[in-house]
Amino acid sequence: MTANSDFVNADRDKVFNQLSELVAFNSVHNEPGLEDQTAGAAEWVQKAFGELGIEMEAITTADGSTALLGTRAGDADSKTVLLYSHYDVVPAGPVDAWESDPFTLTERTHADGSTRWYGRGSADCKGNVAMHLAALRALEANGGTKLNIKVLIEGSEERGGEGLSQLIKDRPELFAADAILIADAGNAAVGQPTLTTSLRGGAQILVEVNTLESAVHSGQFGGAAPDAVKALMRTLDTLSDDYGRTIIDGVDCTSTWPGAEYPESAFRGDAQMLPGTEIMGANDPDGATPVADMIWARPAITVTGFSSTPVSEAVNAIPATASAKLNLRVPAEASAASIADAVVAHLEKHVPWGAHLHAEVLEANAGFSTDPSKPAVATLGECLAEAYGKDTTEQGMGGSIPLTTELQQAHPNAEIALFGVEEPKATIHAANESVDPTEILNIATAEALFLQRYA
Repeated sequence: MTANSDFVNADRDKVFNQLSELVAFNSVHNEPGLEDQTAGAAEWVQKAFGELGIEMEAITTADGSTALLGTRAGDADSKTVLLYSHYDVVPAGPVDAWESDPFTLTERTHADGSTRWYGRGSADCKGNVAMHLAALRALEANGGTKLNIKVLIEGSEERGGEGLSQLIKDRPELFAADAILIADAGNAAVGQPTLTTSLRGGAQILVEVNTLESAVHSGQFGGAAPDAVKALMRTLDTLSDDYGRTIIDGVDCTSTWPGAEYPESAFRGDAQMLPGTEIMGANDPDGATPVADMIWARPAITVTGFSSTPVSEAVNAIPATASAKLNLRVPAEASAASIADAVVAHLEKHVPWGAHLHAEVLEANAGFSTDPSKPAVATLGECLAEAYGKDTTEQGMGGSIPLTTELQQAHPNAEIALFGVEEPKATIHAANESVDPTEILNIATAEALFLQRYA
């Protein structure tokens, strides 16, 4: 392990320079005007892995994105490991919300002595691409491996990954492997090696409430005519108890998380909660609900959008219509589609005043879980522990990665491990996204060790 660690740490400047070059591409898939940026990022990835002897085929997928797939043959009777990440990013958003240019990787040292690299994609997921490259360089510098190695870097994960999904259906043989390492997650905290063993499933639900043929004057009819906004607000409020815990008629919302706890103090900081705000479920005098239960073991419903009359256009009228978009998250083993249907039934049952409610499930995707005791995942956990010098912990993750279930369905015997450089302080998808460089270096060390040991 020491040889890998020494090599990777000495390779820090190379990691920074490569990540700088990749971050410079505003590689948002299917964004008009950015076609040259996504193409440039794909070409960069293809060249970088090619320099390590992994010639990558550029495959144009069904959604127009380019998936890059390369193979380096090992011994014929050796196992195969597939390394995954993606080079596309979410939009940077308003540039003035960033403290530095989002497409210039910028190193900043903070008052506590920690150093972070800032830029769009620095963690999600270009930092993981740089990590794979660093691991492969360390591997070659320290004896190589007998494994057959495949590398898959896709280009539309942030926009749904439909192109790769179709490619897996059409050509599943391309992705056959004994172990699949998906680097699109992260540690529970900087310096705490972590395997993500479950991913929430999810669904999108659109709700609309109508009470009047059209808006009417509040002075003439207010007090008796039903307000659509109030009706929708009261309906949505029935989906939680007084302490913020989710309630869905006919659904068990009391499961517990079997793994390590998520400390409240850490969660407050990670979630950027304002002073005085309460963690949902934490202040019930009859018994607080742990954070880990709330976010990994139970259904959760978020109102991600709400529409009626904008405040800037408000007039003295009773709203006739209101709508909301709900994001449902469910535990890995639960059926997102079934629970989404239960949410719709719940809303229909609880809408007040005879208001007309229409709710529709727009989409649903399954969760994913993996057994950390299986050989490949357990070996990766051991390698992470050695790289960091402390025991590896396990966590769930709220985000859904449909790729996991698609690959598992295509190759049921493959072991899938989720890990990466995206710890909570990275604030992925937000302004000032960043990565702690020690995360890239330590995880690259662990991956290089895994590729030696798993052989």
